[in-house]
Amino acid sequence: MGMSQSSFLSPEAAPEVVTKTGPRVQVMVPAPVARAYDYVLPEGITAKAGDYVRVPLGKRDMTGVVWAEGSADDALDPKKLKAVQQVYDSCPPMPDVHREFLDWVARYTMSDPGSVLKMSLSVQDAWEPAKTVPAYTKPDNIPEKILAKMSEQRRKVFDLLQDGVPRRAVDITRATGCSAAIVRGMAAVGQIRTAELTTPAPCTEVDLSPPKLDFSKAQQEAAEALHLIVEAKKFAAVLLDGVTGSGKTEVYFEAVAAALSQGKQALILLPEISLSSQFLERFERRFGTAPAIWHSEVSGAQRRLVWQGVSEGRTKVVIGARSALFLPYADLGVIVIDEEHETSYKQEEGVLYHARDMAVLRARLGEFPAVMVSATPSLETMTNVKAGKYAYLHLPSRHGGATMPDMHVVDLRKTPPDRQRFISPPLMTALTENLAAGEQSILFLNRRGYAPLTLCRTCGYRFQCPSCTSWLVEHRRFARLQCHHCGYTRQMPPDCPDCKDTGSFAACGPGVERIQEEVQELLPDARTLILASDVVT
Repeated sequence: MGMSQSSFLSPEAAPEVVTKTGPRVQVMVPAPVARAYDYVLPEGITAKAGDYVRVPLGKRDMTGVVWAEGSADDALDPKKLKAVQQVYDSCPPMPDVHREFLDWVARYTMSDPGSVLKMSLSVQDAWEPAKTVPAYTKPDNIPEKILAKMSEQRRKVFDLLQDGVPRRAVDITRATGCSAAIVRGMAAVGQIRTAELTTPAPCTEVDLSPPKLDFSKAQQEAAEALHLIVEAKKFAAVLLDGVTGSGKTEVYFEAVAAALSQGKQALILLPEISLSSQFLERFERRFGTAPAIWHSEVSGAQRRLVWQGVSEGRTKVVIGARSALFLPYADLGVIVIDEEHETSYKQEEGVLYHARDMAVLRARLGEFPAVMVSATPSLETMTNVKAGKYAYLHLPSRHGGATMPDMHVVDLRKTPPDRQRFISPPLMTALTENLAAGEQSILFLNRRGYAPLTLCRTCGYRFQCPSCTSWLVEHRRFARLQCHHCGYTRQMPPDCPDCKDTGSFAACGPGVERIQEEVQELLPDARTLILASDVVT
């Protein structure tokens, strides 16, 4: 939808068109301001609460939101008022409930309302009309003799476009196997017609067919309970507590499905570390499409598509980190807070808030459920459960009859590892038995690299970071030394920088690379893999 002429006033014309007696609106701007400011609507421009507008603020122009119609202070001198310059009528107004939510967050966190609004307007120019990309479609008519002379590849392109749906060149080449040069060549001679295509919003169509999984009795009961809670269209806070591997994700997917079946949107909040490809694959298997993704690593263009799709109600499901809570959802029906105990839900700079608590607040204001999910619920959530404020659903066992592992503590004073080894005899026995049974093993050590400290046997020199004085960690796989605090790196030298002795370096202590080396020596037939941020993204 384009911008109407009546909704635009150029900045240069603004001072002369200002009607001092015209209607006023209160506009909140995404800046550290304590309240909305009064602006006047020039003749020919109308705006209502929630509209996105462009207004002058000091010496610059900003995009803000009409927070209320009328004036906050009728006694305000009209000469001090500035004019609204532009109304973005291509974008739906910010919903009333979302503006109320932002006001609540500002009061609760004792933050400036403008700073809170900034978290909702974090995507540049998202309120502008959607950008188009070049596309191709079928021509109006084409002589039969030209069709007869088409090559086989051109004929495939022509037949593909007979449905009249515009497609990008990349989509045409993917579907037909021809090159982009063929597509451009056909357009140049009129065999296909150029068009403009708006990039579609993500996750607009979802498959709501029943899940293909066989739920256990506990899973089925929890899924049905969540379904009823969502269908009630009332606020409820629910804790889904289940042991690791109990199928909590598949259960809360049913709450999402219940909201989608009502034509509403759903938000799944995850800690950044849980936004994995495996999780996204599970979602796509259940709903037949990829979700909209929102976190700090998403590109600006993709964030704009998500923001626009969410505000227009076309994007149905968003999976994101804590900032996804501040998107202007058109009709939100459920919020799921997975791993609700995670500390990464806390924002500790700028506006200070806890996304779990603000999600519950958003659900209460919107009159829909908030589902908190965890295998180790936080003390705050369990206190609310015991106080009767939150409902409680429990999945006591792992799915498919899997059992929790036995836990044993190894006393290294009684069963120490061999000299220059770090794997104790009981652990070695367990690894050998697992390997013989065809099972997998995980050895966890919170130390990256080969060794946390490298020193010279001859003179005792230790490699130290020149920037922050931390000891440098040897990464033998990459033949380098690295500081894990500031990121400084250097190549491993052939001799000691102090005494110049060669071959005198000693690795002190184990890192994950050293443990892998030991496992490969003791269990040469085992396939091993290091899972660390150095080698896996």
